Amino acid sequence: MSDVLEELLDLLALEAIGVNRFRGRSQDLGFRQLFGGQVLGQSLSAAIQTLSDENWLPHSLHAYFLRPGTVQDSVEFEVDIVRDGRSFCTRRVSASQKGKAILTMMCSFQRPEQGFEHMDPMPDVQGPEGIASQLDLARKYRDYFPERVRDIYTADKPIEMRVIDPVNMFAPKVTEPTKYVWMKADAKMPDNPDQHLTMLTYSTDFNLITTALHPHAVSVGQKDMQVASLDHSLWFHRPFRMDEWLLYVVDSPNASGGRGLCRGKIYNQQGDLVASVAQEGLIRKRPDLS
Repeated sequence: MSDVLEELLDLLALEAIGVNRFRGRSQDLGFRQLFGGQVLGQSLSAAIQTLSDENWLPHSLHAYFLRPGTVQDSVEFEVDIVRDGRSFCTRRVSASQKGKAILTMMCSFQRPEQGFEHMDPMPDVQGPEGIASQLDLARKYRDYFPERVRDIYTADKPIEMRVIDPVNMFAPKVTEPTKYVWMKADAKMPDNPDQHLTMLTYSTDFNLITTALHPHAVSVGQKDMQVASLDHSLWFHRPFRMDEWLLYVVDSPNASGGRGLCRGKIYNQQGDLVASVAQEGLIRKRPDLS
């Protein structure tokens, strides 16, 4: 296992600090605030650690980002056991820094069962072979990044992401509000399903709300853009592995009121729909930030 992958798995594991209370470290990914995907993945990790046995699997989570997080402070998680039923159980998670809530999440878990099945077909797009990774592109355009974050953006990554027909964040053009991203862990992972679930949750906050910027020829690389996740929903449909290629299909059906709505579908290479995502985010042009 690579060092960066081991570091991410450790970041998502959390430290128990009391009854249904946990603490997680923070990681600086070069953004203006703490990466929302980190808090999402850690919140699911906290909820999982309060389950009575390993037969419970998450089927959905719904979160609101309440305040921007900071990379300097650890994050504390408090889990409320809302319900333990025979088929479903529910957890409420509150994530905070310095005593102030930064995220609240509801998670629902289900014992596996058989039932009716149908799914949207996987789009017919280019496979991951031969596509430059986001890390390769970042290193190619290394000198375009501000010096403060240059080393962070070009450092080794635990999750490899390959975007089909990527937008140039330093010179964006008007394009359709769609995106296709192949992603997987950069090395073999343990068989523990909880680690795959929390890592997928972490990764779904990448490449999502930025898709709502495509029709407007702007990007998060511009100093006058304020972009932040507001809420996030994730549904798990079928088993998957994060160390095998997954296709993240993203589209944005609407932008209005300073917000953009994005949807995502995640497929394995066999064409199975393994998860669905929805997120609304803040997208503001702020000349005062220039």
